[in-house]
Amino acid sequence: MNGAEATTTHQVHTADSARLSFLRAGSVDLTVTSPPYPMIKQWDAEFAADPKVAAALAAKDGPAAFEAMHRQIDAVWRQVARVTRPGGFACINVGDATRSIGGSFRLFANHVRVTTAFLRLDFVCLPPIVWRKETNAPNKFMGSGMLPAGAYVTLEHELILVLRKGAPRTFDGAAERRRRRQSAVFWEERNQWFSDLWTFKGVRQGKGADRTGAFPFELAFRLVHMYSARGDVVLDPFLGTGTVCLAAAAGRRNSVGVERAPKRAANARQVLLGGAREASRRTKARLESHRRFADSGARELRYHNDALGMPVMTRQETDLRLDQVVGIEEGEGEALVALHAPLP
Repeated sequence: MNGAEATTTHQVHTADSARLSFLRAGSVDLTVTSPPYPMIKQWDAEFAADPKVAAALAAKDGPAAFEAMHRQIDAVWRQVARVTRPGGFACINVGDATRSIGGSFRLFANHVRVTTAFLRLDFVCLPPIVWRKETNAPNKFMGSGMLPAGAYVTLEHELILVLRKGAPRTFDGAAERRRRRQSAVFWEERNQWFSDLWTFKGVRQGKGADRTGAFPFELAFRLVHMYSARGDVVLDPFLGTGTVCLAAAAGRRNSVGVERAPKRAANARQVLLGGAREASRRTKARLESHRRFADSGARELRYHNDALGMPVMTRQETDLRLDQVVGIEEGEGEALVALHAPLP
């Protein structure tokens, strides 16, 4: 098994995420996903399979279309709530939409509507993250340009909603507490990742039917490490290109991805099967970044992580473990298996 010392399982299902009967209640520790954004034109055709959406768009009734689209997504959030363990998290990347419809330009606040849906499902709303997309777009004028009273702010960010199911999660027993300690992040990562502003580029999108709406691997990688532990189960009910499952594999977590479109689901499987090098590259970059921090002398590092052979800032980092993905292969049935070994 290529020197592997542990394995994780990654399932890709071609299914409707509003029906997750193949997942037990309370079997998921973390959901990381980005749904189709209501009132973004690229997703109109998918939402318009619902006659209520189609009728509202035809009537140019923006508020009615917005609500009808969200009611479709609400069915997925109800399933997410069912399968999430007490204390588990849902991290939802969502952007607001601006659109002229019915002769009026306006904002459709998707992040507000998604937050409201989760609050109704007894999730606790925690501070969100603003993801500001780096862009080189030369023209950012909306509305009347340089003339007052008719110009509009350009949206250059999306939000990552952070929601917890009920009370904080507990780690009971020595084995669970050890698994939590091994899943720690470095002190300098904590300072960067738990900031409420992230700035990095988005993913280059395709055009027309090939447009994916995918988010960067870095976004999923951070969230997986911030809100789950090694061995946990991570769910993405809008799998798309498979980014979340690959990020889960990189962090030695198990994953379940659900994608309604068969072609996208098949592509996601291929991304996973060929993703071992990318997963390990990011984990190795974590270690190298910490090495540079330790060598910089910017801070006195008083503790030592024996497994990594490196000094660390706090006692909480002394049991931190990093594993590389040495391979991803076909498993039993539909499952894929990632093979893990400690970084040399």
